[in-house]
Amino acid sequence: MSEHALDVGLADFNQKVLDESRQRPVVVDFWAPWCGPCKSLKPILEKLAAEYGGKFLLAKVNSDDNQELAARYAVRGIPSVKAFVDGEVVDEFSGALPEGEVRDFLDRIIPSPADELRQQAADARMAGDISGALKLLAEASKLDPAHVGVRLDAAEIMLDLNEADEAGRLIGSVPDDADPRVPALKARLQFMGAADEDEAALTARVAANGDDLEARLKLANLLVAAGQYEQGMDQLLEIVRRDRSFGDDVGRKTLLSVFNLLGGGELVGRYRRLLASALN
Repeated sequence: MSEHALDVGLADFNQKVLDESRQRPVVVDFWAPWCGPCKSLKPILEKLAAEYGGKFLLAKVNSDDNQELAARYAVRGIPSVKAFVDGEVVDEFSGALPEGEVRDFLDRIIPSPADELRQQAADARMAGDISGALKLLAEASKLDPAHVGVRLDAAEIMLDLNEADEAGRLIGSVPDDADPRVPALKARLQFMGAADEDEAALTARVAANGDDLEARLKLANLLVAAGQYEQGMDQLLEIVRRDRSFGDDVGRKTLLSVFNLLGGGELVGRYRRLLASALN
């Protein structure tokens, strides 16, 4: 048996599977001695565990001896193979698959070289080494030019550096539905340009003429860009209340961008209700 394959039971499942899956993927094979297909799948899994050299751990669970575990993970037929990452099941299959299909399964759950560089870039960024993070992301992009996560990680750094053009290029290259971060990043990009406005001058314009909706919009964008979300959304709500048609409904549309930027929570829920009330 490979050093990367071991028998696991109820007593050590949390340690050997759940805890270990926070370091690398763990593939759990639920089997039984009487199961014919289990006997054909088991050597394939053991062979690949050795071949992959520690990129994943194979944990073999005798479902007859560990019925509580089998019930916990809804094992209805065997062999049943479940992949764990960060303590959760992320993929699975039942029955004995040919080696090629098992490889495909493993390749879906095992981080690619680009993913490994991406993690190193995240660590470098957390440590304050922005230049190092960008170099690592550039290397990751060469390995996998279509990797959405790599592009968006780089876009986040560009936004932090106020490099709006490059951030826009990176974000624009990713479809909206490809990653949940896209709407929030687009919203950040939208509000970046507001920092050049004069808050005092805009505030004075709004105070002098409440119907100066252009000034209200610029002030709202400036406030949101500065992290003053409630004050900015108050201005946007006032635009909606005064003239829904202004700027092709820009008050409502900009509020939706703020919601995307904030991502949810009590504040967004409250202003969604206020927006609904203003639209009635």
